[in-house]
Amino acid sequence: MPKLVVGNWKMHGLREHASHLARAIAEGVRSIEGNVQTIICPPFTQLAGVHDIIDASGPTGQFFLGAQDCHTTASGPFTGDISATMLADLGTKYVILGHSERRQAHGETSQIVCKKVQAAEAAGLIPIVCVGETLAERREGRTASVLAAQIESSLTDRFTGVLAYEPVWAIGSGIIPPREELERTAALIVGLLQSHLKADDIRVPILYGGSVTASQAPSILSIGALDGVLVGSASLEAEGFLDIIRVAASFSSPPLIQTGSFRS
Repeated sequence: MPKLVVGNWKMHGLREHASHLARAIAEGVRSIEGNVQTIICPPFTQLAGVHDIIDASGPTGQFFLGAQDCHTTASGPFTGDISATMLADLGTKYVILGHSERRQAHGETSQIVCKKVQAAEAAGLIPIVCVGETLAERREGRTASVLAAQIESSLTDRFTGVLAYEPVWAIGSGIIPPREELERTAALIVGLLQSHLKADDIRVPILYGGSVTASQAPSILSIGALDGVLVGSASLEAEGFLDIIRVAASFSSPPLIQTGSFRS
């Protein structure tokens, strides 16, 4: 399985900046050897332009376009919303769902996230579903129960996407969990996924997100249960983001034929 490096640009980037950043990343990705896949997720307004840049970078099979959200239905009277079918029509391959900023600022429940997962899968997109505990929940020792509830309610029974563990308290803080804690949590998530999916043959890639930088990436990516990283602010500067991709490439394994869920 390849390592995955996902860049979430959030609400940043006008056309000129987005084009310059996407071109710089595309140029850098072409020179990186290793079994690593890069996904960049710009704002909706930049998807078409960034897609053209990725498409023009050549058929490497290692560089993909992602979006940051989608609606629960394919079409309808939902002013201001974007459907998964619209994203697919633009050449989008991945979509981030259930990010804590959506859960908190927009009141998205895990049940809503699950409906979005269904819509994304129906449109042929690969959902990247985010889960994670708040600082208060961590201090109360409820990380395991919070993650269990989010996984149980956010994912379909035959989920074939990607799961991103993003502790809410780490996002934008510059702090990541201690390595031992992250190893325990990653192992916990593996067990929760196996229990939820009730199938040993399904392999869901697990990412870590939350203040990921190039200097922290080696420690994160050396954890065996983690398949990559979801990068926020560090993905807005090309060279720093490419450094993270290089680290991921150094931890990647040679391509193998997979029987699990990951789709390239």
